Amino acid sequence: MTDQWWVGVRQRVEAAGGGPGSGKVFGALGHEWVLEDPLTPGELAELEAQIGVRLPAEYRAFLLEVGAGGAGPAYGLFPVRRVQGRWRWEGDGADLADLSLLAEPFPERGPDPELVDALLDERPEEEDFDDIEEFDDASEAWDERWAAVMFAPERTAGAIVVSHRGCAQREWLVVSSSHRGTIWSDCRADDVDLAPLLADDGTPVRFAQWYTGWLEKAERAALSAR
Repeated sequence: MTDQWWVGVRQRVEAAGGGPGSGKVFGALGHEWVLEDPLTPGELAELEAQIGVRLPAEYRAFLLEVGAGGAGPAYGLFPVRRVQGRWRWEGDGADLADLSLLAEPFPERGPDPELVDALLDERPEEEDFDDIEEFDDASEAWDERWAAVMFAPERTAGAIVVSHRGCAQREWLVVSSSHRGTIWSDCRADDVDLAPLLADDGTPVRFAQWYTGWLEKAERAALSAR
């Protein structure tokens, strides 16, 4: 069963956080090895009723068995909390996800590479302008067009932001469509489109693999005496 992924995981995180090398793990200064309390079944039911979709099984089990967020990949797993009677995910960029669109399917084919290539081909180059101010104006206009197209809410419908990697790079968990349960990299701030994280064998990385893969690497670094 999926929830077997989480047997002993909370204890492993706590042990790693107490290791001699815990401070050397990337992102540890952000999450400080702290895990939120798990959600109760009632809280999870309330959350899912609000967003209108059942969360992927591996993530649901994590919320119930390990914690509602905290220590995790990069600067940590964004916590989901009830604030003024409404549930929301909190973290740098968490608000990029439109919670009203979580029941809508994430684009079945993922992002459109031809659209991205076309936009990048239109990006102005300084050598094409005689006047630096004209180049700056053209660059600003292109940045606005890139943001309007690439950050349109419908491009990430059916997905939530779960982690911040730094420098405006983030990772998403798809909760709807055929990509449900997979993790996607978001480097749009660096003019690179959304893309699924892939394992060594080329298969999409799912939530449990993503989290436990981080934990295994973190344990090696945190529990090392060097």
